[in-house]
Amino acid sequence: MTAPYPKSDGAWLDLVSGRRVYIETYGCRYNFGDSAKLIEVLKHAGSIMVSSPEEADAVVINTCTVVGPTERRMLRRLARFRDYTLLVTGCMPAVQAESIRKVCNPVFFDPASIREYYRQVNTVSGNEPGIVQVAEGCLGTCTYCITRFARGRLKSVPAFEIHSQIRAYACSGSAEIQLTAQDVSAWGRDASTRLPDLLREAAGSLSRPSMLRVGMMNPATVLDILDDLVDVFTMDRIFRFIHLPVQSGSDTVLARMERRYSVADYEEIVRAFRRRIPDINLMTDMIVGFPKETADDFSESLALIDRIRPGKVNVTRYSRRPLTPLTQKKDFPDSVKKDRSRLMQAHAERIYAAINRPMVEKTLPFVVTEVIRPGSVMARSPNYLGIVINEDLPVGTEGTARLKTDRHYFFLGERITCNLP
Repeated sequence: MTAPYPKSDGAWLDLVSGRRVYIETYGCRYNFGDSAKLIEVLKHAGSIMVSSPEEADAVVINTCTVVGPTERRMLRRLARFRDYTLLVTGCMPAVQAESIRKVCNPVFFDPASIREYYRQVNTVSGNEPGIVQVAEGCLGTCTYCITRFARGRLKSVPAFEIHSQIRAYACSGSAEIQLTAQDVSAWGRDASTRLPDLLREAAGSLSRPSMLRVGMMNPATVLDILDDLVDVFTMDRIFRFIHLPVQSGSDTVLARMERRYSVADYEEIVRAFRRRIPDINLMTDMIVGFPKETADDFSESLALIDRIRPGKVNVTRYSRRPLTPLTQKKDFPDSVKKDRSRLMQAHAERIYAAINRPMVEKTLPFVVTEVIRPGSVMARSPNYLGIVINEDLPVGTEGTARLKTDRHYFFLGERITCNLP
C-alpha cells in the first residue's frame, strides 16, 4: 500500500511557472528521471532554470529517504531553504511529511503529477545520458525498505510510451539511455508482459551510437525470465552491464530481509550471464550490520564477493527506517556497522584491483556518453567500463582507447582512434 501523498497548499505549477527555479535532486536515477521531466515541464511553462538558490524565485527539492543519513541530510537542506518559496517532492513527503513540517513549511507535490504534466510536453534534452522510467514501485516485501511504502506496488509504464521516450533521446543525441525503476526486471508483471520482450524491441530499433543501460534488477524477479534475459543482453545496443543487488551472502539474513531468493539462486544468475557473456560487468549492493547479522553471516558476504567478483559493490550500513517491520528491532552500535562497512569496502577494492590490473594497456572500443567538464569526457566500453578521456569530444563520438591508469571505479584512457558523430 502506498503512503498517501500529502496534499499541496495549492496548484504547485502556478508557483513556479514563469519564474527562476533552482532544483536539487537526491537519491536514485528514478528521482533524477522525475527531475529531468520536471525541467521540461517548467521550460514549457516559461520558467528559467538557475544554478544557485541565490538566483532563484523558487526552490524545488526532490527528496530521498532510503537510509537514516540521507533523511538527516534532507532535513538539513530543507531547513536551509525554509525562507524561500519552497516546493518538495520525491519519496520523503509520502512517508515523513510531519518530519518535514517540523523544519519548514513547503508546498508538497506528488511526483506522479510531474509525469502527468510531462505527457502533455513530451520533450527531452539530449547530449547527456537520458533517463527512461519504465515502472514505479515494486512487488517486494523487503523488511528494511521504506521506499516501497513511498512508491507503492508495481505500476509498469506501457511499452509504447517507453519506446517513444527511447526514440526521443536517441534522436536528440543521447548516446546512453538508462532504463530505470525500483526493480527493472519486474517490468510488465502487472500487465502480462515481460522485460526481455521490451528490451528486444527497444534494442532492435536503436542505431549507433545510442546504447541502452538496464538499471537495477531484483534477483527474485530475474529468476523466471533468466534465459531470455541473458539472450537479449547479447544484443549490441545493450551495454553488457547488470546491476543485481544481493544485499547479503547469508541465506539466514536474506530470509529475514524477505528477499525471496537464496545465495545459490543469485550465483546461478551470475553464472548464466557469464556463460553467454564472459565480460559482463556486474555491480551489486550489500547491506552490513543488518539486525542479528552474525560474524559468520558477514564472513559469508565477504566470501560471496570473492566468488562473484563484481566490478563494483555499493556498501550500505543498515539503517532503521520508519514504517518497516524492523523499526523496533535491536540495532547494532554504529561502531560495528562502520567496522563491517570499512572491511567490506577494502575487500571489494582488492577485487577491483585484481580485475582491473590486467586491463591496463588494453585497447577497447568506446562511445562518449557525457561531458564531465571542458577538456574531459566520460566514455563507456561495450561492457560499461568508465573511460575518462581528457579531450574535447562530442557526445556520441565512437572510437578506441588505450586504458592507461586504473582509478578503481574507472580508467584514465588515451584515445587511439575516433569517429565523430
